[in-house]
Amino acid sequence: MTSASTVTPRIIRIAAALLIGPDGRTLLVRKRGTTAFMQPGGKIEPHELPVHALARELEEELGLVIDPAQASFLGQFSAPAANEPGFVVQADIFQLHIDAEVSPAAEIEEVIWIDPAIDGDVVLAPLTRDLILPFHRASLTANA
Repeated sequence: MTSASTVTPRIIRIAAALLIGPDGRTLLVRKRGTTAFMQPGGKIEPHELPVHALARELEEELGLVIDPAQASFLGQFSAPAANEPGFVVQADIFQLHIDAEVSPAAEIEEVIWIDPAIDGDVVLAPLTRDLILPFHRASLTANA
């Protein structure tokens, strides 16, 4: 019998974006039927480079067409999946500055722009709350 502490978590590989608007706020999305807001992005297909998966997902979910060459790789982050119990998301995170309009499509129900310095009054996915926003805040402080 295997104890829960020795079970290897199942990994979901995703590419996600830290999208920064002209006013410095960052875009978060909420999938239909869920409560947590998170970075836009999605699963990486077996044949895809992470940045190409990101470009595909941003177009599908937000109608946002990006130039993959403009996406800055920030690193790989892992956290418990917000909507799949027992899974861990392993995310390749890219930063993009955008000034285009976005609108929710596919499985995205809602998009919000938040001030990255504060969490506001929204439920955040663990990856966003515990890793991406703190990482972004630290970079803002370092560059101030």
